[in-house]
Amino acid sequence: MKITLTNAASFVPTGSLNELAARTAACNALLENGQGAGNDFLGWVHLPSSITPEFLDEVQACADGLRSRCEVVVVAGIGGSYLGARAVNEALASSFDAFQAKDRKNPYVVYAGNNIGEDYLADLMEFLQDKQFGIINISKSGTTTETALAFRLLKTMLEKQVGKTEAQKRIVAVTDRAKGALRSLATQEGYKTFVIPDNVGGRFSVLTPVGLLAIAVAGYDIRALVKGAQDMEKQTAADVAYEENPACQYAAMRNALYQYGKKIEILVNFNPRLHYFSEWWKQLYGESEGKQHKGIFPASVDFTTDLHSMGQWIQDGERSIFETVISIRQANREVRVPMDEENLDGLNFLAGKRVDEVNKMAELGTRLAHIDGGVPNILIEFDKVDEYNIGQFIYFFERGCGISGYMLGVNPFDQPGVEAYKKNMFALLNKPGYEKESAAIQARICK
Repeated sequence: MKITLTNAASFVPTGSLNELAARTAACNALLENGQGAGNDFLGWVHLPSSITPEFLDEVQACADGLRSRCEVVVVAGIGGSYLGARAVNEALASSFDAFQAKDRKNPYVVYAGNNIGEDYLADLMEFLQDKQFGIINISKSGTTTETALAFRLLKTMLEKQVGKTEAQKRIVAVTDRAKGALRSLATQEGYKTFVIPDNVGGRFSVLTPVGLLAIAVAGYDIRALVKGAQDMEKQTAADVAYEENPACQYAAMRNALYQYGKKIEILVNFNPRLHYFSEWWKQLYGESEGKQHKGIFPASVDFTTDLHSMGQWIQDGERSIFETVISIRQANREVRVPMDEENLDGLNFLAGKRVDEVNKMAELGTRLAHIDGGVPNILIEFDKVDEYNIGQFIYFFERGCGISGYMLGVNPFDQPGVEAYKKNMFALLNKPGYEKESAAIQARICK
């Protein structure tokens, strides 16, 4: 991968960027030596290099067991428990994977427990009625409302469909090592289990069984994915100089832009398959940095699609934004524009060109227009969309997030704010133990 800061650096004073660049070394060292805030959740830092071939064999064997029994595998999880796996699977799949039933070799991987939509769950259960399906249930506690609710429905349905003995072979629990409701249930029912490491938070967990199992079930090469992450771990280590360390460069530039009024970062891609990577990235940075009334707001767009909806605002709206553009050097497929004798659409000037060449010129033209419009532009280039490069992508953004959060002066590895809505929801639903909160909320509603 390559990062280019030229079209962002001109928007901040050189001295300010140099000062922040120097600080990245200290912040990166805190990740390495475990002496920073949230140091009990730094297991992801050396996670890629700690993954053994034997562990990957175990994950692959479990995935193969599900693949042999199931047409559909439902991943039940929310936030980091599903976004990473979905990002990878959607990036590697055919754009029309859901419609390719003929001679299909891989199970459909679908997702539940990531919302409380009754219609969604009803649609999913209707879809599964005549399918051989299995479940990967991902929850450290086993009591996360969205996921636990979906799993209860799906487990009941699966046991009715195939019986408890067969269902036991089709359910895998990814959970805490020793405690929690899901761990107790898995032990009681005899489910195959994988452990979510205690020192890896959900949004950093895609390279644990949280992500790897679902990716392997979908038929993708988890060894190549891990190898990409391992190589990026080396490239972004604390002993790598700033000039050679893309994670430090990214962290320094985004914090410099933030200091000079750029409060919104828009992650841009020109490849439709990367849509869910933007969703994964938004959680990673939003949940890590949005604390103490600080933090860059993470947004995303899919170009060129969103140029026809958000392009006007980005070009001419409030100058509180900067863009980080993910550019893929080569497409995996080849389609060329045909010649048309009548040329009624006026496109013969493109005849013989690859569609990706047209897309690349749209990318370059957009970047130039936005820079001219006052939008700083960070460019991050990857060779192609495959398992190895995606592994690099994942670790690069994780490392950059850890460094950037420390530079901002927050603990990047907790999320105290996400509990607020849960307390209100449980009180409104009259969950035992929330009587005092329920009374307070009812008083507010009455007013």
